[in-house]
Amino acid sequence: MRMRIGPRLHGPRIDGCPAPFPFPVPTPALAPPSVAVIGAGPAGLMAAETLALAGVPVDVYDAMPSAGRKFLLAGKGGLNLTHAEPAPAFVSRYRERAGVLAPLLDRFGSQALREWARALGVETFVGSSGRVFPVDMKAAPLLRAWMHRLRQQGVRFHMRWRWTGWADDGALGFETPSGAQQARPAATVLALGGASWARLGSDGAWVPWLRASGVDVRELEPANCGFDVGWSAHFSTRHAGAPLKTVAIEWDEPDEGVGADASFVAPAGDVDRGTGRGAAFAAIGPPVRRRQKGEFVVTATGVEGSLVYAASAALRQTLAQQGQATFHLDLLPGREAAFVAAEVARPRGSRSLATHLKSRLGLDGVKMGLLHECLPREAMADPVALARAIKALPLTVRRCRPLDEAISTAGGVRFEALATAPQTPLMLQARPGVFCAGEMLDWEAPTGGYLLTACFATGRAAGAGAADWWRRCAAGGTPEPV
Repeated sequence: MRMRIGPRLHGPRIDGCPAPFPFPVPTPALAPPSVAVIGAGPAGLMAAETLALAGVPVDVYDAMPSAGRKFLLAGKGGLNLTHAEPAPAFVSRYRERAGVLAPLLDRFGSQALREWARALGVETFVGSSGRVFPVDMKAAPLLRAWMHRLRQQGVRFHMRWRWTGWADDGALGFETPSGAQQARPAATVLALGGASWARLGSDGAWVPWLRASGVDVRELEPANCGFDVGWSAHFSTRHAGAPLKTVAIEWDEPDEGVGADASFVAPAGDVDRGTGRGAAFAAIGPPVRRRQKGEFVVTATGVEGSLVYAASAALRQTLAQQGQATFHLDLLPGREAAFVAAEVARPRGSRSLATHLKSRLGLDGVKMGLLHECLPREAMADPVALARAIKALPLTVRRCRPLDEAISTAGGVRFEALATAPQTPLMLQARPGVFCAGEMLDWEAPTGGYLLTACFATGRAAGAGAADWWRRCAAGGTPEPV
């Protein structure tokens, strides 16, 4: 059977953004099988949209009753869609994977994502921290508009279809409300997420199936996670749940934290003393000291929150190497060390130490509790040691919180397991015609909009690769299930 390729030679556009790879759209007399997208999160939906705009029939499968469950949860307190910092700083947030993600982010990065949202009727704004949010701060209106557009584009959705791996003949197996089913697509995009928040669909069940196919998958670990410290019962009872606002932390990036192929750029306004522009270290070299302002929360067992998440990759690596990791907490980042030392040393007369520190430095509540928790009595009674601790209180973490509690996942399908040909980005070498996108790939980033942006960018790239594969199957007339 001969297939006719239509005359259009330019890639389709996604709301004003050109597709990453130009390809003609097939107009066969008898269409080949559709492309299957497994996973209806941001990466999977973006892959589906890219495919649909290329004229490819798309079937989306997901184990959950509705699409975008984790996306909606992420937007509960305000959907942080992306970040507005300059591209070099933005890309550096992906650490050792900055080099491989940079081309994908160039094609669909922060500004392109904002334009895409605008085309859905969702305006965005840049907050004081550089984070980008929808004007109404909500995820649901954006997801509703997107799902409506996808259905208009002909995307078919199969909800409560849980993927169970490949059959011996290469067919996709599913558990469905009506029993076991199979699908034989022309190509497949896997966008299955990591293994955090399993109740929302990302449970990591795909790992053994890919490994059995010869795919190199790095062990999944918690990223953007909390840590256990081991508080005393007294401190935990009094202060669990208390926020630590207007503080700063310092930590060491282990020497393997950022590869030689990608400089780690400290974003302006976010790191006030640290590596700075162009600071990088290869697999061999001394640790790099980083410092960042923000806030986090004391939990019953330790610490969690955005400031802790910023250091979580380095802390996790140090934990794996040494069994514990220490960061230093500045309780008064707006005060110079000399000022703090002078205020602590002032005569306090008959006043208690707690009253003295509250009146002179504004220290009370959980901040005062931390000093008592972490310092011996001798240090609390020594003005020099106490002042030093106020500016650099060591906190040692003992373990990461469980993976299912983490905001995101580290590890996954290694980029080295993917094809390198430009027309098949993110395709598995071990299974030609199968593409991977989103959090199931081996990259990580801090919170702040970086996670979602990379999910959109990789979903778009995987969709473009699958569309090119489908086109070639259509041109040959005998597409094979993969």
